[in-house]
Amino acid sequence: MTYRAVDVLKLADAIACEDTRRTGKLLKEFGIEGRLIGYHEHIEAEKAEEIGELLKAGGSVALVSDAGTPGIADPGFRAVNKALEIGASVVPVPGPAAFVTALSVSGLPTDAVFFGGFLPSKKGERIRRLSESRNIPATLVFYETPHRIEQSLEDCLEVLGDRDAALARELTKIHEECLRGSLSYILARVRSEPPKGEMVILIDRTAKAQSANRDRDLADVYEELLEKGVDPKRALKQAAKESGLSRSEAYRRLHIHDGEK
Repeated sequence: MTYRAVDVLKLADAIACEDTRRTGKLLKEFGIEGRLIGYHEHIEAEKAEEIGELLKAGGSVALVSDAGTPGIADPGFRAVNKALEIGASVVPVPGPAAFVTALSVSGLPTDAVFFGGFLPSKKGERIRRLSESRNIPATLVFYETPHRIEQSLEDCLEVLGDRDAALARELTKIHEECLRGSLSYILARVRSEPPKGEMVILIDRTAKAQSANRDRDLADVYEELLEKGVDPKRALKQAAKESGLSRSEAYRRLHIHDGEK
């Protein structure tokens, strides 16, 4: 919680939330009293209308979710649309979002990211979603539940191949954990020690796209060092280090890159 979030909750005429009991505990922790409106996925459309009426009357509504950020794989989309439809001001109050939090500690590239929300519960649909994502040149991020995590990882391995990956769970909580390694390694860990809690699966881009991206980054660093007057051998060594490659591998890639020019 930020100071700004606490102030917003104190000033709001009503607070729309997924679970009034859970949000009630949060408000009690900060000494906040306010009108609570239940706002979960099964009644989202109906409650969005109620929120719209409050806004039309000149009131203010704070929208919160049980965990993460409203609207990001959580209820919120319809309420925001209704507010915009009637001309109300919609103001974001930044807070935690599981997929962003997981990315920051995953050790995977963050220059391009594809967030796919929750993977489908049915195997056929899940395979189709993963197949559609297979060639996206970005780190792939999905949410998953504890009872489906093993099956989903098996499908990820089958469809995407044994890529570098990370599995983060219970972020910002007492039992926070982030497993890093190949998909096969993470799957083996999950099979031996079934994890609990809300989870984020993060998977590196395709080997082809990843290699091309590294070659480009390596060449950019190398050329930049040469322009600064750094000796070619020293520039090669430094560019290799910054790209996480051995000197010989960096030389091979730069040689290939130059040849393609």
